Amino acid sequence: MTDFREDCIFCKIVRGDFGAELVAENDAAIAFRDLHPQAPTHVLIVSRNHLENIVDLVKYDSSLASRVTALAVEVAKMEGIVQSGFRLLTNTGRDAGQSVQHFHFHVIGGAKLGDGLA
Repeated sequence: MTDFREDCIFCKIVRGDFGAELVAENDAAIAFRDLHPQAPTHVLIVSRNHLENIVDLVKYDSSLASRVTALAVEVAKMEGIVQSGFRLLTNTGRDAGQSVQHFHFHVIGGAKLGDGLA
């Protein structure tokens, strides 16, 4: 079962209603390039189900969390950033900077990243 929200841009991307540069996918999530990259590699890993954040992801199905994370690692390998290093980042809630209320990871790398929080 897949839960979608009509007003969610990530749900539209998952459904294929809104174009995105698809990088990889599995049964739990899809991976596509961020429209406003913060580093040479910046890929979003988005759950196929509409889950608001990582708290909902873990509550929904712990094996789903594992499969979403596995896709993030697969993307890092495909992008060639495992050896040099990468960030796997998720923001939970508006105060943390979550701008789209649909669970997603950011896979960021391909350059030396600063020591800041982002």
